[in-house]
Amino acid sequence: MDKMTVFKAQQWAFSFIKDHGKDPSAADLLLQGQMNWSTTEMLMNYQTQLSAEQLERFFTNVKLYCQDHPAQYLLGKANFFGLEFKVSEATLIPRLETEELVEWILEAEPKTSLRVLDIGTGTGAIGLSLKHDRPAWEVTLSDISSQALAVAKENKQALKLEATLIESDLFQNITGKFDVIVSNPPYIAESEAELMDKSVLEHEPKTALFAPDEGLYLYKKLAEKLSQHLTEHGKLYLEIGFQQGPSVVEIFSQAYPTAKVELRQDITGHDRMVKVSF
Repeated sequence: MDKMTVFKAQQWAFSFIKDHGKDPSAADLLLQGQMNWSTTEMLMNYQTQLSAEQLERFFTNVKLYCQDHPAQYLLGKANFFGLEFKVSEATLIPRLETEELVEWILEAEPKTSLRVLDIGTGTGAIGLSLKHDRPAWEVTLSDISSQALAVAKENKQALKLEATLIESDLFQNITGKFDVIVSNPPYIAESEAELMDKSVLEHEPKTALFAPDEGLYLYKKLAEKLSQHLTEHGKLYLEIGFQQGPSVVEIFSQAYPTAKVELRQDITGHDRMVKVSF
């Protein structure tokens, strides 16, 4: 098949994906992402003929998606907080719920100059989204993975944003103090692996997903040296697993009895974020 209109290609993909028990909306995501179109642009191009090369790439991606390859990895990009980020299998795919963590920080913190550290930055999605909305903030992105940092660097350059990048295992190579520290660390317990999507387990980096001690290990490690890296009235913002709220609150309440520890739910009503204020 040498040619096909956008509309016919979309309908074929929709049926193919549905027949394989996957989310049919991925048909639009894959086609729009490949063509760099908005939804409106795709509608305007419904009768446009796709070339043989474009069709081959689209059909290949649709079939790979049905074999549990995440759509964002197939496209090499993902949208987060209104921005486009490069992704690779060295980084987690930015999640919608993490946008709520960014929103909390932006609504709670002043627009004046702040020093911000994003630990375990991955693609740089959290730190760079904060920098995009608050140009006066001095943002540092850190990650234990040099491959992830390379992706974050590409995203920094593509978005034309200033940020410092540091390869570090938590606070190991971090110097100085920050007004805001944010982290979406690995927090999934190994025992929960059987509940996860095959696409996540087979393609997303396990070091960015799983943590020992029922997923609480890195929260405990962060608590150990947090006060050494926060300013006098600094704040820590964390993403957590939906069942970890009470445990994470207890970790930081015990480590810092005079700090205010807040638990916040996401839009679905699940415990998802913790804020520690000094």
